Amino acid sequence: MAQSKNNIVTHGLSGKVGDLLVFSQRNGKTIVSKVPKERTGELSEKQQAQKQKFQKAVLYAKSVLNDPDKKQMYEAMSDQSEGVSTYNVAVADLLNAPKIEKIDLSSYTGNTGDQIKITVTDDFEVISVSVKIENADGSLVEEGNATNNGVEWVYISTVSNPDLSGDKITVIASDNPANMSEKSETL
Repeated sequence: MAQSKNNIVTHGLSGKVGDLLVFSQRNGKTIVSKVPKERTGELSEKQQAQKQKFQKAVLYAKSVLNDPDKKQMYEAMSDQSEGVSTYNVAVADLLNAPKIEKIDLSSYTGNTGDQIKITVTDDFEVISVSVKIENADGSLVEEGNATNNGVEWVYISTVSNPDLSGDKITVIASDNPANMSEKSETL
């Protein structure tokens, strides 16, 4: 890639030049690219869904910038020197739901006080993790919130459940913009 340093002609230049070139500024550098082609035809369902998701992310990021507490929280994760603004971090947070990496059922034997350990990651912050235990016939055994011990989320059972055969454990994780992820395991 060719680079021109200290070019007095293009320094600080931004905008479109005819139908050929677009100049933009990024991290103190002038970027020159071809004019993007205009979209023709209808969007597919997936494209429409992605467009709506991104529009929602933009609205969320704007609301973050207008809320001093949220803005401060997202500013801590931004890196202006790398071109990652508070706005960028908020958009990315809405676009990325938490990921439930692992549900550790090795300590759950159906007794009161047994632990279910859950590993959940998010690009910003996981706000809550809930657990629901259902019998094989779909009847609810118990449900509640897990607590974060700094490494993983831990749910402590409160109800005796002598027959675990076919029971379903469902974990739901959510983050700041209320993205939710769900994962189930059957015993």
